[in-house]
Amino acid sequence: MKRPIDITAVAVMVLLCLVWGLQQSAMKIVAGSIDPMLQIGLRSVCAAGLVLGLSRLLLRDRWHRGMFFGPGLLVGTLFALEFLLVAEGLRWTTASHMAVFLYTAPIFAAIGLHVAQPDERMGVLQWTGVGITFLGVAAIFVLPELHGPGAALTPGVILGDMLGLGAGLCWGLTTVVIRTTRVAEAPPAQTLFYQLLIAGVAALGFCAVTGRLALEPTASVLISLSFQTVIVCSLSFLVWFRMLQIYRSSRLGVLTFMTPVFGVVSGALLLGETLSFEFLLGCALVLSGMIIVQAQEWVSARRAARSRLCEQA
Repeated sequence: MKRPIDITAVAVMVLLCLVWGLQQSAMKIVAGSIDPMLQIGLRSVCAAGLVLGLSRLLLRDRWHRGMFFGPGLLVGTLFALEFLLVAEGLRWTTASHMAVFLYTAPIFAAIGLHVAQPDERMGVLQWTGVGITFLGVAAIFVLPELHGPGAALTPGVILGDMLGLGAGLCWGLTTVVIRTTRVAEAPPAQTLFYQLLIAGVAALGFCAVTGRLALEPTASVLISLSFQTVIVCSLSFLVWFRMLQIYRSSRLGVLTFMTPVFGVVSGALLLGETLSFEFLLGCALVLSGMIIVQAQEWVSARRAARSRLCEQA
């Protein structure tokens, strides 16, 4: 039985979302010296080796046999496809549109788990919270464009948006596969290794085919790749998969809506982007939605605690 979301889970998720939000700025800062797709390939392959070493030598994990050609391959393929769709989608649509559609992932995960697992089902109040949270993310990225010139909904933009939606679907399905197959019983490092290895090979192969292998090994590039490899792809993902084993995935998925908020904040601090009223409105909606999603579970937990106290009295 999974634990309900508690203060520890919220604190860890805030830290994880902060790291994941920073990675976008880290990639963009050095994009002139190394293609983002190449960054994904290099960081994923290097992180796969690091995770393998940590798991087998330090953590002494006992990996499950016969898992790669099955759920392991499926999880890794979905993970790789997510990154490929994002990279290609950005060629057609705006980054703001991509962020909105990519972060539909928790909704896809919640729907999939709602169907697949009875203990992951969400009530009407929680679904309302999911909707409000998504509206908050949309407000952060879409409202500024509605007030400005914006990008016309050309066929190319629509194609990019659909690719972003596909990336969100892949991310959501990854969570569903992890929770509903034998991968859920495997050490987190084993699952992460499959994802990183397949994503890295796919991204590097894509770069080789499309001629995106140019690299200027400056100090900024090395620092950025080190941050992405060690902190983002290795440590933060290991913690994330461990959280999926402890807490309900649908609830954790909603908390990941904080990531684009932190992404915009890091963009303002590191790239000089300005914060707008639309951003503040979106933040309020995101926080309100997450509180609503957790409210039913918190209330139920308090009632159960009170019942136990009454019984003991």
